[in-house]
Amino acid sequence: MVTAQKLTNLQLELVKLFSYKVTDSQLIEIKLLLGNYFAEKASEEMDKLWDENNWTEDTMKEWANEHLRTPYES
Repeated sequence: MVTAQKLTNLQLELVKLFSYKVTDSQLIEIKLLLGNYFAEKASEEMDKLWDENNWTEDTMKEWANEHLRTPYES
């Protein structure tokens, strides 16, 4: 038996928008707005992590040079 899940507040708001006919260019603009919004939120979270963990540019360089692959036996 499958239980129905309620829509989130974001999903409900987007469903309301589905009743509007938009041009292709407007659709592209809306996609960009949503993408930029979530990119900004991700950036804010990364800034918060940098501050909380005292990360620096040197930290990023160390991570870039780490070798985390699992060694394979021959």
